Amino acid sequence: MPTSAAPRWSRVLLKISGEALSGEGRTGIDGEPLHEVAREIAAGAATGAQIAIVNGGGNIVRGAQMAIKGIGRATADYMGMLATVVNALALQDVLESLGCPTRVLSAIEMRGVAEPYIRRRATRHLEKGRIVILAGGSGHPYFSTDTTAALRGSEIGAQVLLKGTKVDGVYDKDPKRHADATRFEDVSFEEVYARRLQVMDRTAITMCQENALPILVFDMGTAGNLGRVLRGERIGTRVGFPA
Repeated sequence: MPTSAAPRWSRVLLKISGEALSGEGRTGIDGEPLHEVAREIAAGAATGAQIAIVNGGGNIVRGAQMAIKGIGRATADYMGMLATVVNALALQDVLESLGCPTRVLSAIEMRGVAEPYIRRRATRHLEKGRIVILAGGSGHPYFSTDTTAALRGSEIGAQVLLKGTKVDGVYDKDPKRHADATRFEDVSFEEVYARRLQVMDRTAITMCQENALPILVFDMGTAGNLGRVLRGERIGTRVGFPA
């Protein structure tokens, strides 16, 4: 049930990686991290925010790696899109076991397991209080799930793109390899380009900038963080927020 305090944003797009469902350094889907992610999303939905999710598929098939192994890039990307549907179905099942009505909409039609992605259908589900998982990538090869998140967030009128990661924000260099890495509290889209910061791929960043869709990068692995973000607490790094 929604909490009494209104969330900071009424509608958000949450981007999570496929690896979030497998655990550190693993492949496939692992029950424990899957349930942890689902509990975070359920707690976020309890704030009253409308949540749409774009999930990756790298825990099952990473298109770029398959292309390197000799499979054509377009085919490899379609394989990756199908992997996102597998993850979406697993996440849906666990979310509904937690009492959260959830719908999976796929950009690649497979009516036996998911509804086809139609923008108005997605927004209607959100208006009815359902969590919406937007699977199947963009439906086209050569586009990452980061770009899909920027696209879908813009289409459905999300007020912010929340990128749940393994780190607590955006750094000037890899904090796992450099002890002197500095975390940003706020950064503009222009600074992301100029400093080559690893936020999202360039296409995704450009789409967010052109559609005035700010990004908030935060640590999804810390219990309660999604709810804190939705309640307006200052967590993570804000990218492209209005001054």
